[in-house]
Amino acid sequence: MKKILFLCTGNYYRSRFSEYFFNNLASKKGVKWQADSRGLNVNPESGNVGAISSEVIKTLESLGIQIDSVSLREPMQVKQIDLENANQVIAVDRVAHRPLMESKFPQWVDKIEYWLVKDLHENPDEPPLLQLQNNIHLLLEELD
Repeated sequence: MKKILFLCTGNYYRSRFSEYFFNNLASKKGVKWQADSRGLNVNPESGNVGAISSEVIKTLESLGIQIDSVSLREPMQVKQIDLENANQVIAVDRVAHRPLMESKFPQWVDKIEYWLVKDLHENPDEPPLLQLQNNIHLLLEELD
């Protein structure tokens, strides 16, 4: 089983949605990849409440994807070992995440893929979870 790692800032909204959505879709399509997710700047004082955004849970449920309590965990900070253990790494927002990669993992900056999915409050006209769904559908067509 190959591993893909989704990165966002806090591992609370975009990367977590990507992890669950990807795993559900990959399982249905029989794609032998599994996703995980981490944050580049996990901060307990960020104002995020709970383990995962309630909007992510609502959106996943509306898509027929249930999150079991076993897989529900607190946001996690990315570590070197996470990057090393992944076959592919995607940071969901080039503008915000490339500088974080440069400061924390400079040797990885050009080894990962960057998408252009802004956080919810940064671009309300383009819902990030819908953008992520579209990107993940395209990604799954490319993976073997």
